[in-house]
Amino acid sequence: MVSMVTRWQLNVDRGPGWLFVRVRPPSDSLEVVFDLAGQIWAVLANHLTYRLVLKMDEVKYMPSALIGQLVLLQKRVHEHDGVLRLCGLSARCQQVLRLCRLSDGLPNYEDRVEAVLGHFPSQPR
Repeated sequence: MVSMVTRWQLNVDRGPGWLFVRVRPPSDSLEVVFDLAGQIWAVLANHLTYRLVLKMDEVKYMPSALIGQLVLLQKRVHEHDGVLRLCGLSARCQQVLRLCRLSDGLPNYEDRVEAVLGHFPSQPR
């Protein structure tokens, strides 16, 4: 399933108990982030789950409008006793979240498996 947010794309994948959404920005990095939180929220409501991993590996720039949308989405998810985790953020985007003191509220993980596990390390087989 692919949704459009202006020219932002959302690729949605359903897992057991979780929804995985890859956020794909337009090639024009100056594209305004328009109601990204609302679009993702609609996807969550449609799938009747509030456990979300946002795959952000294609996001290279973190403008304040995008940060605002992530904070809004995190608040909505939290109000429904859900979980929002990020994965694949670039070092630059991670630094922006740290500088904004949002890295605790918007935790970033290496990949979607680590995001689902949360703070629990992978166990060897």
